[in-house]
Amino acid sequence: MNFYLNIINIIPAYISYQRVNKYSNNKKDITLMIPNIYLYKVLKILKDNTNTLYKQLIDIVCVDFPERLNRFELNYCLLSLKYNNRINIKTFNDEIISMNSIMNIYPNANWSEREVWDLYGVLFINNTDLRRILTDYGFEGYPMRKDFPLSGYIEVIYQDSSKSIKYVNLALTQQFRMFQYDTKW
Repeated sequence: MNFYLNIINIIPAYISYQRVNKYSNNKKDITLMIPNIYLYKVLKILKDNTNTLYKQLIDIVCVDFPERLNRFELNYCLLSLKYNNRINIKTFNDEIISMNSIMNIYPNANWSEREVWDLYGVLFINNTDLRRILTDYGFEGYPMRKDFPLSGYIEVIYQDSSKSIKYVNLALTQQFRMFQYDTKW
């Protein structure tokens, strides 16, 4: 537990919430909630401090909560090989404010930031290679947002007569859909 207290003592001013997760095989990891304006500074400290040495970014995961003011929860999963520990850094953002890219700290963040931008629309400033990665370049919208229509905006059709692929606009309405979260399924 001393290792986790070290982390909390290194960056106490930036932490708005903390939780230590204990697993059945005596493994533990820590989750910290950080305001998004301090994210870059906290990640830099966790990587360079000799008491933490979180040198490896595992993944950046985004979750959409449309009912919240800051609807996107970004989870940064880090690994310290020297101390054999993991940490999850959570921050929240909306669709208007841009996040600072962490490519200067973790170069492999480029791929994850591109994925989050392509699927959710969270913009990362100072990312030098923010292109589509999982959808077509002509794709409109962000498919992992919970307000995205289930059928999309365009349909891809293969025509046997011309032996080509055609993009056809859908005639379905595309208004914001209200989801009922109280259903059992």
